[in-house]
Amino acid sequence: MTRAPEVSLSELPEWLAKVAKVAPGVRPEQLSRFLPPASGGRPSAVLILFGEGERGPELLLMERARQLRSHAGQPSFPGGAVDPVDGDPDGDGPLRAALREAQEETGLDPRGVQIFGVLPRLYIPVSGFVVTPVLGWWRDPSPVRPVDPAETARVFSVPIADLVDPGNRRTVTHPSGFRGPAFLVSDVLVWGFTAGLIDRILHFSGWERPWDRAREVPLSARA
Repeated sequence: MTRAPEVSLSELPEWLAKVAKVAPGVRPEQLSRFLPPASGGRPSAVLILFGEGERGPELLLMERARQLRSHAGQPSFPGGAVDPVDGDPDGDGPLRAALREAQEETGLDPRGVQIFGVLPRLYIPVSGFVVTPVLGWWRDPSPVRPVDPAETARVFSVPIADLVDPGNRRTVTHPSGFRGPAFLVSDVLVWGFTAGLIDRILHFSGWERPWDRAREVPLSARA
């Protein structure tokens, strides 16, 4: 199992210490109903990067290019497959992959990121990825941008205040029968795997505010 480096809570801002405290006790079934298969699946990782901006705590997200075959146009966390250069997928490989992919996609300097936690591995059936969510503190922010426009349409930060605002919360529905939480922030609809993780982080960190789950947004069959 992938483990994050030992980090003293005193090294994190007080608001982020809440996330670090609850992360080790979260079980995979508390995050998603899609759990990794007993065998198979491609190891991957995403970087859930917390920073502080003009409006306080925020999360770094990116919007995938619309010409991609998988998850085209969707907002997501930086991340991707664990490659041989990253090392053991059952060891530190996902930590290195999360930072490497974030650098390749957004141009951030990984030296300014402090890894402080790892959430349980989850599964994305549509792509076959077994994903390790890696929690990071952006203690020394660096400029970010879409490094390759063919893969990344834009890179942006979303204030936690906007994510917890009940007015920005929605439930998305898909013709496949999928229903899940979503966020209308920064002129985009964040849904799917990314929104599910954000929803659970807000919940377990005690930041969630009551919101109207009956406010639905239907998705097209191609979404």
